[in-house]
Amino acid sequence: MDKSYKEIMPQITTFIFDVDGVLTNGNVRVTETGELLREMNIKDGYALKTALSAGYRVCIISGGTNEGVRKRFSILGIKDIYLGTHHKTDQFKDYTEQYDIKPEHVLYMGDDIPDYQVMKIVGLPCCPKDAVPEIQEISRYISQKKGGKGCVRDVIEQVLKVQGKWDFQFDAKLF
Repeated sequence: MDKSYKEIMPQITTFIFDVDGVLTNGNVRVTETGELLREMNIKDGYALKTALSAGYRVCIISGGTNEGVRKRFSILGIKDIYLGTHHKTDQFKDYTEQYDIKPEHVLYMGDDIPDYQVMKIVGLPCCPKDAVPEIQEISRYISQKKGGKGCVRDVIEQVLKVQGKWDFQFDAKLF
């Protein structure tokens, strides 16, 4: 019998997220110069910083190439940001080998077909409520939140609570 997602959460040490459709709602605004603008949820940002502060590894793997996205995550303290990645499984393998991370200790949240292969090999594949059906089929947990609307906060908070690391005390260093 498969373990429930709550039974897998105690072994999670690493969070990996796609960007478009997970940390954003998947929509882009196109400026006159062709720049693509994305909107991100501040509560997801707080959860990412909280995970880093609690000692978790956090990684971003995205097919997108927007440097504003890199800057946003760098400001949050995320060091492992891979943009323009079209073979996410290769990037995942390089990342986990570099830090000696076992795939079963990884929570990966994706929303669309480019995430499929990586999600098949991680310990806890997750997706937002509005992920495509193929991704929902292989996800061990489907957030009740949509992409860009708090789904990242949802999974991080659940893992940290299960592991006793979700601290409600205000920490000025997080902001």
